[in-house]
Amino acid sequence: MTEDVLFRPRIVAAIEEAVSRHCGSSWTCVAFVDLNDRASHPCGIFRGESSSVFAKLAPGPDGLDQLVTEVNSLRLLSHRGGIATPAPIGDGIIDVDGGHLLLFDAVDERPPAARTVDDWRSIGSTLATLHDVHDAQFGLEVDGYFGPLRQDNRRVPSNRWNDFYVQRRLLPNLRLAIDSGNLPVEHAAAVERLASRLDAVAGPEPVPSLLHGDAQQNNFISADKGAVAVDPSPCFGHPEIDLAMLDIFTEVPREVFDAYSDAHAIDPAFGERRELWRMFAYLAVIAVDGANPFGRQFVQRLADAVAQYA
Repeated sequence: MTEDVLFRPRIVAAIEEAVSRHCGSSWTCVAFVDLNDRASHPCGIFRGESSSVFAKLAPGPDGLDQLVTEVNSLRLLSHRGGIATPAPIGDGIIDVDGGHLLLFDAVDERPPAARTVDDWRSIGSTLATLHDVHDAQFGLEVDGYFGPLRQDNRRVPSNRWNDFYVQRRLLPNLRLAIDSGNLPVEHAAAVERLASRLDAVAGPEPVPSLLHGDAQQNNFISADKGAVAVDPSPCFGHPEIDLAMLDIFTEVPREVFDAYSDAHAIDPAFGERRELWRMFAYLAVIAVDGANPFGRQFVQRLADAVAQYA
């Protein structure tokens, strides 16, 4: 359980020290809220009398790099994209037993089940604001992470979206899924065949737009002032990637897309391409979780998606 991992005396003491130093006054944790069901890393909220803190643990050799990348990614979305992101405690990272800890001011949120129409619309508007930011090339100057997996953001020589998607998203995640032993050979071959003919099904060439990159609904916090973005995997890419990710795990109401459409027209053929832009994420889930019941369902989802474009 997350509480067993995070709510330990030494970790609590380290958080109390960091928050007290940041605030300039003594801060004490009085309660803990487990949020592990909403993230790929152990995480939760440490509540104090005057304020609360969100903490996420990243163990392992890549843990520090993952958290530094996350802090920088949120800074990119905030400074260049102009959207709301959580405020870090200090520089946002502290060393603890078992790894490194990401620390942000906790946002006073409405959970997904209690979201209002305005909350859902704010998510759509937030994505539209991000997609207003453009670049001359697909990719990003620095690499990132998609969940626990490294994400290659290097530009491609052709500067074509289809080439970027195949070379930096689809085929790298396919290799990870194959190496995990969780992807049947016939499905891997079908993905490779689709990758070789992507131009025939991918639609018109987009303008490189700033993406959240992992825009499933749990990566937006609904607050009174609007949506707050978390857990991004940003790069400049096809806006339809973010639109496709919104409901990859759980259905979202039409209001999300309606609000987005108020600022950006959604191509009528987007629905025909939605599964195409989800395949890299399906492969990532299979690579990481394909041995358990949650991950195994994505093998069939991938097979069904590829079959749409056969």
